[in-house]
Amino acid sequence: MTASNQDEHFLCLRASPAKMDHYWAEGWRHFGVIFVRYRTSSHAGKPYTVLPLRVDLARFHLTRSQKRVLAKNRDVEVIVRPSFINNEKQKLFDRHRVRFNDNVPDSLFNFLSPNPAEIPCPNLELCIYLHGRLVGVTFLDMGERATSAIYAIFDPAEAKRSLGILMILHSIALSRERGCRYYYPGYAYREPFAYDYKKRLTGLEYLDWTSGWQPYADADFTR
Repeated sequence: MTASNQDEHFLCLRASPAKMDHYWAEGWRHFGVIFVRYRTSSHAGKPYTVLPLRVDLARFHLTRSQKRVLAKNRDVEVIVRPSFINNEKQKLFDRHRVRFNDNVPDSLFNFLSPNPAEIPCPNLELCIYLHGRLVGVTFLDMGERATSAIYAIFDPAEAKRSLGILMILHSIALSRERGCRYYYPGYAYREPFAYDYKKRLTGLEYLDWTSGWQPYADADFTR
């Protein structure tokens, strides 16, 4: 393991579901087979404080706006299966990535291994189809008592459907069906940013690097 006060990383080709639960609880995420944990990031030259997040599934409930998202998307088909990369997903990724002006990813393989269904851990893809057309995919790591979102893509032409939120809600439902305790939606930042939609999930907790996981509702970032 290579470590500093701010950033750590290590290589892991295989991890059991129980081990993944342990890694997530300690703030680790992975890009392919590289596991990382960092406390700061930068966008357009501005520093941000990383805020790892998780949802306590026992305390999660749908908000009015989330219910509207589900109602708006009653016409979609949701398919869950072991993850794989094909031309259809690559093309969707290419449409999705034009939304970004900073830190633009090059490929889905920035986030996933060549065998994402098994390496470094079991991973499922939750696919959203609209009239037979793939419009959204989220890749979900499977732990023993938790799941963790790796990356999500959607068609910008369908932005009014709030597909990012929709995939989170379906991921939470899947996690509950599997008897999980936590769902990790990835990280946000302490400062306002585009990831703030994650902060509106009920049952949310954040990782305080000093005192451990805390209810997000109790957070006071003015101190």
